[in-house]
Amino acid sequence: MKAIRLHEFGPPEVMKLEDVNDPRPGPGQVVVRVHAAGVNPVETYIRAGTYALKPPLPYTPGGDAAGMVAAVGEQVTRLKAGDRVYTAGTVSGAYAQLALCNAGQVYPLPENVSFAQGAGLHVPYATAYRALFLRAHAQAGQTVLVHGASGAVGIATVQFAAAAGLTVLGTGGTERGRQLVREQGAAHVFDHKTPDYLGQLMKLTGNRGVDLIIEMLADVNLGKDLTILGLEGCIVVVGSRGEVQVNPRLLMRAQGAILGMTGGTPEQYAQAHAAIGAGLRAGTLRPIVGRELPLAEAARAHHEIIEGSAYGKIVL
Repeated sequence: MKAIRLHEFGPPEVMKLEDVNDPRPGPGQVVVRVHAAGVNPVETYIRAGTYALKPPLPYTPGGDAAGMVAAVGEQVTRLKAGDRVYTAGTVSGAYAQLALCNAGQVYPLPENVSFAQGAGLHVPYATAYRALFLRAHAQAGQTVLVHGASGAVGIATVQFAAAAGLTVLGTGGTERGRQLVREQGAAHVFDHKTPDYLGQLMKLTGNRGVDLIIEMLADVNLGKDLTILGLEGCIVVVGSRGEVQVNPRLLMRAQGAILGMTGGTPEQYAQAHAAIGAGLRAGTLRPIVGRELPLAEAARAHHEIIEGSAYGKIVL
């Protein structure tokens, strides 16, 4: 089969398309024939060698994919060859024609969801669910700002929050991205490149501020977030690319909290994927594919996810 392989950490160009042996499932494992693989920012950090956890070299990137079950190993009874599925992690890597997975990493993909959409489920939607409901304990009637709402995690957060009865505010850097956020259920969307957008937001809330903030780029926005956080509000940091300096007095004034998150427990992921499955079947969750590229252009995808304007999901 064809697969993207890395023999060293470095710029996107270290990723090469190579011929490798087809994986075979062991007990409790499944081989998925990949129709689409999702590209996530974390994979760019791992590839660059800047992430805290580094896989042994050589390796195939990616954990999010969608396709059909090609083969199952012994002791697998929940899945069979031919099933439409999406993955929540893999054993062998998702940037490949075939992916070896543990059976617990594979979930049914409803017929109303395309393979390209299915490749954008695990990291964006499980992250959004955990940020909103397991970290921030979001409740119907609250106001949530999704700071950086036009990317894959942002869109997932908007959809989850709107379906749960929250008033959703979002930001985006392009008119195309802002229109997408509106279409997914945001009540108001702001241009975060406009100098006075925080003033506009505060006026909209009657100077009360927002209850929750889901922050995608904390090194740029965390200090700003503290100026619009409502009483006993909560900020959940989902993404950051560097350090930031903040004024703790603003946090004290709001009597608020800043919460971080990375990986979750198996129980948390099981809960998230139960909610994802229900939302897909009900139609309240609709992954947005912004860009599809051939597997051989994985390096281009990594450049675009870091350098381009966020708009939905990039898939291979």
